[in-house]
Amino acid sequence: MKLPELPDLPVRPALDRITSTLAERGVAVLVAPPGTGKTTLVPLALAAGSAGKIVVAEPRRLAARAAAARMAALLGERVGETVGYAVRGDRKVGARTRIEVVTSGLLVRRLQSDPELVGVATVVLDECHERHLDADLLLALLLDARSGLRPDLRVLATSATVAADRLAQLLGTGETGPGDSRAPVLEVHGRTYPVEVDYLPVLPRERIEAQVARATRTALATIDGDVLVFLPGVGEINRTAGLLRELDGVDVVPLHGRLAGAAQDLALRPGARRRVVLSTAVAESSLTVPGVRAVVDSGLSRVSRVDHRRGLSGLATVRVSAAVAEQRAGRAGREAPGHAWRCWPEYEHQTLPAYPEPEIRTAELTRLALELACWGTPDGAGLAWWDAPPEGGLAAARAVLRALGALDDADHITARGKAMAELGLHPRLARALLDGAARVGAKAAAEMVVLMDDDSLADTADAAAALRTLRRGRPPRWTREVQRLTRLVTNTSSGDETRQPLAGGTQADGSRGAGRRAGSSSGGARVDASSEVSNSGSVADRPGDGDSGTEVAALLIALAQPERLARRRASGSSTFLMAGGTAVTLPPGSGLAAAEWLAVAVADRDPGRAEGRIRLAAVADEDLAREAAPGLVVVADEVRWDGGDVVARRVERLGAIILSEKPIRQPEQALVEQAVRQGIQAEGLGLLRWSEDARGLRQRLDFLHRALGAPWPAVDDGALLADLDVWLGPELSTARRRADLARLDAGTALRRLLPWPAATRLDELAPERLEVPSGSRVRLDYSADQPILAVKVQEIFGWTDPPTLADGRAPILLHLLSPAQRPVAVTADLASFWKNGWPQVRADLRGRYPKHAWPEDPTTISAHRGTARRVTDRSN
Repeated sequence: MKLPELPDLPVRPALDRITSTLAERGVAVLVAPPGTGKTTLVPLALAAGSAGKIVVAEPRRLAARAAAARMAALLGERVGETVGYAVRGDRKVGARTRIEVVTSGLLVRRLQSDPELVGVATVVLDECHERHLDADLLLALLLDARSGLRPDLRVLATSATVAADRLAQLLGTGETGPGDSRAPVLEVHGRTYPVEVDYLPVLPRERIEAQVARATRTALATIDGDVLVFLPGVGEINRTAGLLRELDGVDVVPLHGRLAGAAQDLALRPGARRRVVLSTAVAESSLTVPGVRAVVDSGLSRVSRVDHRRGLSGLATVRVSAAVAEQRAGRAGREAPGHAWRCWPEYEHQTLPAYPEPEIRTAELTRLALELACWGTPDGAGLAWWDAPPEGGLAAARAVLRALGALDDADHITARGKAMAELGLHPRLARALLDGAARVGAKAAAEMVVLMDDDSLADTADAAAALRTLRRGRPPRWTREVQRLTRLVTNTSSGDETRQPLAGGTQADGSRGAGRRAGSSSGGARVDASSEVSNSGSVADRPGDGDSGTEVAALLIALAQPERLARRRASGSSTFLMAGGTAVTLPPGSGLAAAEWLAVAVADRDPGRAEGRIRLAAVADEDLAREAAPGLVVVADEVRWDGGDVVARRVERLGAIILSEKPIRQPEQALVEQAVRQGIQAEGLGLLRWSEDARGLRQRLDFLHRALGAPWPAVDDGALLADLDVWLGPELSTARRRADLARLDAGTALRRLLPWPAATRLDELAPERLEVPSGSRVRLDYSADQPILAVKVQEIFGWTDPPTLADGRAPILLHLLSPAQRPVAVTADLASFWKNGWPQVRADLRGRYPKHAWPEDPTTISAHRGTARRVTDRSN
């Protein structure tokens, strides 16, 4: 292949070095910023310098089509001749095609069916820095294939950032044997112009779309040329476009991967007038938008996330990284000096993460697990990973695949699993397509599955209404994918190996059933999850003509996401409880407000919110829920503490949803005891009867534990609640309700904690009462950190050195009282008080209580209880 005259882009002078390095070493890393020509010029140079096909893997379909179109234009040809592309549902290649641009996911599938990649000389992994899940998997599988089957396969990885050390290390391992040096890293510097950056913080109560629209108007008034606006998703793009529709002399153009090809091409060509291009992350590095002089950055992106605890997975809106923010701003300086507006305060910029989080660490991994099983390594062991998939997430994904019939008990791929993988869908959607086709027909099943796979096709949360709209309008993108899936599922074997009964159901973590809540019996009836549903009039017997959009939508959703079957929480409420245990709320105007049951296809949750938000759902009913997810149906006795008392019920649940319940008159005693324990744990020890003696005993034991430690036990709330069975076990065995607990003497139970034989010294070490010089036995107060003796001052005349407690380790704190029992002084050093504090106290007491004797030196006077005008001076 002869190269044409190539445009003067920064990568052009480096093409010979790139091709020769790759020919010599077989692997290389090319670091080049966006706009240098690495995506389009390098594949052309590789094809001209070697035999065999060049396959370029792009992270996005839009980027794959755009790259192929650009290279074909440079050759003066149409796409499908020397340069072609292949993405899911769309392929343009010919017999003469030397360069094929594909998505990373499609190349994974091709590698699975042809691990040697026969006829392919070089694979270019473009935009590796974006760290998409499919791209990371493709890298691992390619390296594995190269180390065994195709050591001659050349691999060039490109990155727009300089963080390429790990990538070079991965490619270098096995270059000629394990432990070799890193792959060579080639750098190409871009030609950029200065970009001025301003920060535009949000106003009070301003939505992101309004903030971005405000920044866009500022940009249009400040600079000439087009404005490129980065927004997290299609919804934000559409709402922002609505706010900018009145702009005079300016075209507002969307750019995202779900647009039709013609609409995407419109955004990638110069316009006749000034343009505002509203784009998702596709324009960060994969695409070049001409004419841009200003960038408005929302500071947000949409990334794949999984919430294992709530059973929600999908796209989440997050702050961009500092590296992404720099890339976005750099788009303004590609052709001339530019300007960027960032929609956040300048001080927040320093808090951004340095780089984006790799998708493999945060995304739901069921699809990845299926591909690994197809490759023959279900746990990914033995593969060289940039970042290995988390063990917990991968284990949960394998559990889901086992429940779907894609893996056997040994985690080996089944025929059904292979059929699911061939569809190129998420395994849950593949299950819905395979099993739903037999019940509603291949086309009807495919129609709904495509909608679930791309909910941006819906303009309402009502899946049945959206399906009817799509059937009427037949948009090309939806129609093409429906036709593709219909062909695939029709050609797939319909035997037992690839079909599964309308049964089963898995939690988000892959486990079967709803599990046992605390207080449930270990018995309980469970519906067989493997039985065929064949009741007369069941969903399985409904005609497959797809006439009822509601039935089709609800059935297909339930097949894909049985744990997302949901029931309204209360009459008139817009909140539904899903079988997986997560609450989700209907948006206003959804058209589903009257439904008692829903099958939820798509739901997400904003950070900080307890409830999820329904984005796509269909009206369902209890019959469908039981038929679609019998594996989630559990009947069990539940005895628990509820509303301040023990409640016993026999409950039938579908996951977390209560289907029916009735009271149990004679529940199992063990369950009652467990419920009583729950009540004490929840409401505290105050449920028991604490007499004055019981409280005193607890305080004395607490004092000795603090003063002496073992063997004296801890008796604080935490310790007592943790050891309920030890000290309260016999009483718990007889208590059945709150009133029974209120009659229990806590003091009697507490004495079971007394340590023997040390307990024989309890009254010696921490006496309940202490005899004072007057002969009175005064109660000690152990409720404070230091034991307190509150006593009339006359009753301790003659005392200079009060006794100590706990074998002399704890002095007593004296609260000295007047004859009227009012405090007059507090001291822990009585000798010092008689010498220094008593004169002032004495003067006060003599004035208030003149009938009492108040000697100058109390240490020389006998103690007394009454007025004692005449007291004995013991010094004589």
